Amino acid sequence: MASIVASLPPPAMFVPGRSTVFRTLLKLPVSPIRERQNQVHLVVKAAGESSESSTSLGIVKSVQNFWDKSEDRLALFGLGFAAIVGLWASTNLISWFIYRYLLFKPDREELIQIINKSVSDILGQ
Repeated sequence: MASIVASLPPPAMFVPGRSTVFRTLLKLPVSPIRERQNQVHLVVKAAGESSESSTSLGIVKSVQNFWDKSEDRLALFGLGFAAIVGLWASTNLISWFIYRYLLFKPDREELIQIINKSVSDILGQ
């Protein structure tokens, strides 16, 4: 749920029969948190769903529908487990590569030498 905190100046004129900004604000679902002589502080909260929450709920609902329609749930569980293990392994491999070749300057120079040697071997130089 999104919320906005705003400090608004008071309306300049109160004319009977004429709609002012302040009267319009009083009709909105807002809650005043403080009032001063020079300013009015308001908190406004959104009532609708944001695009992020509706997207994540849509993904959850589609996964639930796929799970309910599937007849071979053991295979789906196995595929999910394999995906999690693959993600874990690839993350650890990338972390090792960063630690081994990119973190310290002598290791970066060693990586550059390895790359240059491989390129020269491939191109036959």
